[in-house]
Amino acid sequence: MKEPVFTEDDRAWMQKALVLAEQAEVAGEVPVGAVIVRDGKLIGEGFNQPITTCDPTSHAELVALRHACKQEKNYRLPGATLYVTLEPCSMCAGALVHARIQDVVFAAKEPKSGALVSTQEFFLSPQLNHRVLCRHGLEADTAGDMLSQFFKRRRDEKKRQKQHQKQHQKH
Repeated sequence: MKEPVFTEDDRAWMQKALVLAEQAEVAGEVPVGAVIVRDGKLIGEGFNQPITTCDPTSHAELVALRHACKQEKNYRLPGATLYVTLEPCSMCAGALVHARIQDVVFAAKEPKSGALVSTQEFFLSPQLNHRVLCRHGLEADTAGDMLSQFFKRRRDEKKRQKQHQKQHQKH
């Protein structure tokens, strides 16, 4: 399998998605960011917000998709590319097919629920009536490190909370 080719524009858009991922982290969300671009123009952006919105569908990809569809006044986005810092899950992959996204570029693989290359190859499902192209690995180390550090901090915080509770139970 040959390595995907990434352009300078691809790199710039993924950098924008990484900035959005940082915003998610600041909000206490899993740091995932996404942008949607068509004809060299940003038409949608978003970051993970399921915790703060109490909405399990508020993944970065779907927030960006909703934004782009409203911006374009259309639920279909032919010719558009999604840049996202983490491999989309099956829910997001399905929405991207329905929206007729042309191309997905993601950074880090998601071994537990990534639906494009990690746990399945969703876009290659024969029953789909639209084909989405997929490239991955752009800024994978940066995105992966951001996610690893986030989850390490979260585990450390839970450990501190448990220790604090144990100390208070003794008194």
